[in-house]
Amino acid sequence: SRAFKDINLSFKPHPVTKDITSLRNENAIKRSVRNLVQTIPTERFFNSDLGTDIRGSLFANYTPSLPRIIENQINETVNRYEPRVANLRVNLDSYIDQNAFNVTVTFDIVGLDAPTQEFTFLLEPTR
Repeated sequence: SRAFKDINLSFKPHPVTKDITSLRNENAIKRSVRNLVQTIPTERFFNSDLGTDIRGSLFANYTPSLPRIIENQINETVNRYEPRVANLRVNLDSYIDQNAFNVTVTFDIVGLDAPTQEFTFLLEPTR
């Protein structure tokens, strides 16, 4: 079994040691997947391809194919940039009136003896 550790991007210091806190194992990978989905291409220096164009899709008019397009973007990005994830499944619930989607991501962690992971977040346009 392996262990994974990532920096917590909230940058809140540990109350005792005053060091930057870290995320471990399941929480680190969940945060990584969510960050990949919410990153806009060209947002990260030296890796302009990283991310999805989901935010742009949220401002488009709703079409029946839009949920499938968003699912494909999430699948392609996570499979390409997160090697710690296997058996990725993405499910979207549409809120057409708000141009929002409730996204449920389910996956297994490679090299870690952990149950299947699942988390949900809301994608909505921001102004």
